[in-house]
Amino acid sequence: MTALGKTGRALRTFTSDIADGFFEITHNGFALVGLATVFCVITLTARPDLRQAGETKLMSWLQARQSAAVGMPIQLDAIDRATAVNPTDLPKQQAAVAYWLSKKYRVAPEPLGALVAEAYEIGNRDKLDPTLILAIMAIESGFNPFAQSSVGAQGLMQVMTGVHSDKYEYFGGKLAAFDPVTNLRVGVKVLQECIRRAGSLQAGLKFYVGAANLEDDNGYADKVLAEHARLKLVAAGRSVPLLPPQPPVVRTVAPVEPQPLVEDKVATIS
Repeated sequence: MTALGKTGRALRTFTSDIADGFFEITHNGFALVGLATVFCVITLTARPDLRQAGETKLMSWLQARQSAAVGMPIQLDAIDRATAVNPTDLPKQQAAVAYWLSKKYRVAPEPLGALVAEAYEIGNRDKLDPTLILAIMAIESGFNPFAQSSVGAQGLMQVMTGVHSDKYEYFGGKLAAFDPVTNLRVGVKVLQECIRRAGSLQAGLKFYVGAANLEDDNGYADKVLAEHARLKLVAAGRSVPLLPPQPPVVRTVAPVEPQPLVEDKVATIS
């Protein structure tokens, strides 16, 4: 064999050895990766706390990266805190009420849809006309969930938070007064107590606005009942003119907390 042939054969042998060695290393490396993966899966299956911690850290890292990219904090669960429902998803009667109130009080229909749905649920459960509940919110706050009077009445239903702080304890404390749905629920409870104590709806509304010890309620009950009547027509499918809304009630007298009655009956209003 010539020198040139020997050199060519040596080069082929060298190249073959390198290829075999690279394949062996790669093969062993993939085997190690596979073993490591299996070990990690077994460990995470046996230790769900580690898996959860890892997922939390990974999500935090991804959100931090995304927040940096868009230039503002990202909270994908923020929608869960929103008090909003598409009125088209409501029954026809409730949707009509939501859209009418939205136009009259210039409030977005989605949050009104949620309030209308809640008012109907509570009203049907407690045998209280839901359009009455909505009428009180309209007259009291104009559907402003952050409204506050000079004497401390707060939120949609203008509940005296200081007087009825015990009721808010069931919702985590007095700051829950500014959660629209919570304020609605507490307001309905206060309204029921006022009606029970006074013996009638008209007199109960006078108690509710804090005018129980006054000669008159400055037309408060009449305003509520008039709006109630309009909402009942809207709910019945009637066309009701959109009269300009009146300014929300301004309370100047703090009501006395109603005392529980011996006979605890729920007032039925229709």
